[in-house]
Amino acid sequence: MSFRELIRSRRMTRDFGPDPLPAGLLEDLLDSARRVPSAGNSQGCEFLVLDTPAAVARYWDTTLPEPSRKRFGFPGLLRAPVLVVVYADPHAYVQRYSEADKAATGLGVGTSAWSTPYWLVDASFAALALQLAAIDVGLGVLFFGLFHRAPAVAEAFGVPDHMEPVGVVAIGHRAGEAEGRSGGRARRPLADVVHRGCW
Repeated sequence: MSFRELIRSRRMTRDFGPDPLPAGLLEDLLDSARRVPSAGNSQGCEFLVLDTPAAVARYWDTTLPEPSRKRFGFPGLLRAPVLVVVYADPHAYVQRYSEADKAATGLGVGTSAWSTPYWLVDASFAALALQLAAIDVGLGVLFFGLFHRAPAVAEAFGVPDHMEPVGVVAIGHRAGEAEGRSGGRARRPLADVVHRGCW
């Protein structure tokens, strides 16, 4: 599949089969995801990988307790055999930009010096690369946010306090098509999003 075909066929999956991924495949996908651009080569993206039934069940017990599941619109999501929580480490960026070759930028003084939090930018690149790598080998993926559940997930899985969550990538074999509420919205025309020369 060419990249053009891949990006145009990309869809989110909300209905997974329970079968595990082939041995070694997840490591290959994660290795691809970590190779995205990184400001100053800071490499501050890390992955919490939940790829055993017990770990996945613990995630859902933490974020979607049993009583809430009766109202949950996508029960097939709970069958995904792998959940990867993507985190960004702002400390890695402050540390990197306090080194001699970057100190003149002033970004090594702390996170408040950064007008754009590039740790989140780079980790978002990694989350997208992980999704595209999985789709490229025929798997389904769904990216979703942690929102107010982030502290509970961090506590349940021992995530250090300074790590910032970007979101979760569910990965597995597609079992069906369950479109989200926003799936029917048409894409904005290219002419509406491209501004040449001026806005």
